[in-house]
Amino acid sequence: MTSIQFILLIVVAMVAGMASVLDEAQFHRPLVACTLVGLVLGDVTTGIILGGTLEMLALGWMNVGAAMAPDAALASVVSAILVIIGHQSIGAGIALAVPLAAAGQVLTIFVRTITVFFQHLADKFAMQGSAFGIEMCHLGGLLLQGIRVAVPAALVALVAGTDTVNAMLNSIPEVITRGLQVSGGFIVVVGYAMVINMMNAKSLMPYFFLGFLLAVFTDINLIGFGAIGLICAYFHIKGLERELNVAASGGATGNPVDDVDDSDLM
Repeated sequence: MTSIQFILLIVVAMVAGMASVLDEAQFHRPLVACTLVGLVLGDVTTGIILGGTLEMLALGWMNVGAAMAPDAALASVVSAILVIIGHQSIGAGIALAVPLAAAGQVLTIFVRTITVFFQHLADKFAMQGSAFGIEMCHLGGLLLQGIRVAVPAALVALVAGTDTVNAMLNSIPEVITRGLQVSGGFIVVVGYAMVINMMNAKSLMPYFFLGFLLAVFTDINLIGFGAIGLICAYFHIKGLERELNVAASGGATGNPVDDVDDSDLM
């Protein structure tokens, strides 16, 4: 790994760490973070494959109220480094992502606790009418979140690929790595369940069961499922538009047959 790659890797880790609290650009999501790491390290294909797999794992990882979710940013960046530089398998990267996410969760709670200082400092700047001071407090807390991911990523990048690290990773018993992969598969299901419960869209459940049945009893690939999903979404949106038009027109659908009052036929 060259010095330019190392610097770009730190930049990607910083951006992913800051995006984990901004929740706007979504640079902390595994699909984006792993792809960027793969782009920097010269193996975009592995980054996309790992990121896409971890994305399903982290689909339900989101902060709800005061509950902190496992950290997708640290898990994505570090696991991608270990897979690409450390020449580990995709399965090993997925297995390592689970404990890394738990470690990142602890780190982000620790950093958020430290940023309380910046919040009180911002209150003082507000009393003084200093907008610049308040902005610096915001940037200071954001910078700490970036450092939270950048420092572990830098340390892993420096030692990954060495004989010591490779021997340590290869010495992990298969029962542990396999167990983590299986548990990661369970977490994928839990992630989908969390998203469905938060959406609380009962009208969409028939599409969910339709996709499940097609996946089990047919050999349709992901492209086919995507096409079926687009078709279902089209007709569902059209149905919603029709309902809105009916409600806006006071119940008239615009179809002479449908608008006939049944009482007139009696």
